[in-house]
Order: sequence, then structure tokens, then C-alpha cells
Amino acid sequence: MAAAARGCPVIVRIMGEGQLEVPEGELAALNTLDDALEAAIETGDETRFRSALHALLEDVRRVGKALPADSLEPSELILPPADAHIDEVRQMLGDSGLIPD
Repeated sequence: MAAAARGCPVIVRIMGEGQLEVPEGELAALNTLDDALEAAIETGDETRFRSALHALLEDVRRVGKALPADSLEPSELILPPADAHIDEVRQMLGDSGLIPD
């Protein structure tokens, strides 16, 4: 990821929840979950989409360290809330998904 220097944490915002500091070394695993989310969106499978979105968000919460609510750090990655609709997430996807390679 260009925004993060090698070994630096990445600031990830989960919409409606707040920001987390995620170690850069965790991005590859998160990218795998992001790939599964993209595949579910491509097929339009709502059940698979919901499962993939929750897995991605749960892993970000697991590996990330929550920043204080009043933190003003710029977010390098923005993820949808757990209750996001498949079409909302589809619109958020860039060329590299939610978690760029």
C-alpha cells in the first residue's frame, strides 16, 4: 500500500464504528477476505456477501487497535458498516476492492 510506509500501521475506518490501527503485516490476510467479499458481490449472493462482509469486519476488529473516538487521524481505508446493503458496498469497491493489494 503506497500510503503506508513499510511496517507502519494503517488507519482503517469502519463506517459507523470508528477507526482502528491495523498492522501493515495484516493487510495480506485482510485482502484475501476482501477478495471473497468481491466474489460474493459479483455473484449477487446476499448470504455469501453478508458472511464475507462480517468476516472482513471481524478480522479488522480482531487485528486492529481502536483509536480514541476523538482521534483526528486520516483514514487510509474505509470499510462499510456491517449492515450495509450489497449495492452500497458494490459502489464503494475500487479497482482493487476495499483493501488494495
